[in-house]
Amino acid sequence: MSHNTAEINRRLREAGYRVTPQRQLILDAVCELGKHVVPDAVYEVVRRKTPSLSRATVYRTLHFLTEQRILAMVQMADGRVAYEVAGPEPHHHLVCRTCDSFLELPHSVLRTFRQRMDSQYDFEIDVSHVSFFGHCTDCRDAAGA
Repeated sequence: MSHNTAEINRRLREAGYRVTPQRQLILDAVCELGKHVVPDAVYEVVRRKTPSLSRATVYRTLHFLTEQRILAMVQMADGRVAYEVAGPEPHHHLVCRTCDSFLELPHSVLRTFRQRMDSQYDFEIDVSHVSFFGHCTDCRDAAGA
């Protein structure tokens, strides 16, 4: 997984922020680790490169990059969170409660739901990510065996 540093710099500058060396290091670590990375794994990668960087800085930066929609936060079945680089179009996840596997859903899947919330409840929802929890086919089959 990669990220466009110039585009991220532009977006942050437009929002009144800058890309600090710490932010860049943490974003690079998320990309290096791949999709759905947990904060402790990010911390271990950045700690090897910059031992003085604190765990709290990693957590705050992951939260900040998520607020800026540079990263997307994914809720895992056990309550932990994971991060991935946000794409141009949001997507959502089906998360297995048994094996913690993820299936990605396109944003269009929620179109009818969003329209119904608006028309029936006069409420426009801002959906950037939703995780649906259940059991994948493999885990259901194994439980039935």
